[in-house]
Amino acid sequence: MECVFGMVGKGFALVVADTSAVNSILVHKSNEDKIMVLDSHKLMGASGEAGDRAQFTEYVQKNVSLYQFRNGIPLTTKAAANFMRGELATALRKNPYMVNIVLAGYDKETGPSLYFIDYIATLHKVDKAAFGYGSYFSLAMMDRHYHPDMTVDEAIALADQCIEEIRSRLVVAPQNFLIKIVDENGAREHSWRRTTKD
Repeated sequence: MECVFGMVGKGFALVVADTSAVNSILVHKSNEDKIMVLDSHKLMGASGEAGDRAQFTEYVQKNVSLYQFRNGIPLTTKAAANFMRGELATALRKNPYMVNIVLAGYDKETGPSLYFIDYIATLHKVDKAAFGYGSYFSLAMMDRHYHPDMTVDEAIALADQCIEEIRSRLVVAPQNFLIKIVDENGAREHSWRRTTKD
């Protein structure tokens, strides 16, 4: 019952993910960080099969770092999204990754951006995105309450509403959520929303 969602506000982008590692009816872990920091100004929230998610996100992170090391400049968020789409499209014909991505980034020239990339290599630039069973509720809440000029506090309040809706409506709801934010000051962890401790 995974859930990853994100939104773009005024000068920032936000990614939220549940932190449960689940297999069948067992919860193995409730503090799994599914939002990877790609570089100083990019966040990648991922959902999907645990092995594919870990392998693909690490592969992308290392290649983004390699590009910056070789060329002396980081990839833009758009370029990183297109790189991921290309890798997923190539893998689709061979050994597909069952992973869905919400990529958030901040570029000096273009500001904040959010990209929706699914396991069949569909890529869209969006203002809000969600994957997993929780997406039914989080997208409904964002459709009603989201607006492009949201402040950080408004976005966090909306994320909390989405989390509350997911917890109250899903039969097997994730217990803990992690919120990360990226803006002109960089990518960082904002806060946890916990109902259980490890």
